[in-house]
Amino acid sequence: MASRPVIYTGTFDPPTLGHMDLIRRAADLFDSLIVAVASNPDKRSLFAAGERVAMLAELTADLSNVEVAGYDGLTVDFVAARGGRAILRGLRSAFDYEHELRQVVTNRIVGGIETLFLSATESHVHTSSTLIKQIADGGGDVTGLVPPLVAEKLRAKLGK
Repeated sequence: MASRPVIYTGTFDPPTLGHMDLIRRAADLFDSLIVAVASNPDKRSLFAAGERVAMLAELTADLSNVEVAGYDGLTVDFVAARGGRAILRGLRSAFDYEHELRQVVTNRIVGGIETLFLSATESHVHTSSTLIKQIADGGGDVTGLVPPLVAEKLRAKLGK
């Protein structure tokens, strides 16, 4: 019997150590994990979707049960097309849960897709891609917040 993947969705702009922690923990919990990189027209991304997919593919190359894929359109359509029944999301705080709740209900109503949450580990609870981009853009050191590959890509992209 083929396993149904759990789908970890996000923009991952850029991928953080918090994202990587959640990916590694989920890869240990589930037989199949798809890291789904969204192209969100409402967000102004620093990295193009293809760049984010490539970074995450390189960062997860050692995880045999993890696939990285980009997608456009509705998340529920992507999840259904890939045979998934559940979306995985990370939570750092109660604010994250409040923010996610409307989407959780909508995904269940529109696509019959459930949402599973993993809480951030203590060392990553304050990490966000937005904060990392602000630090990097200001010339700050982000090496403790992102994988070395991502820190290098940020420096190259921002010219800092």
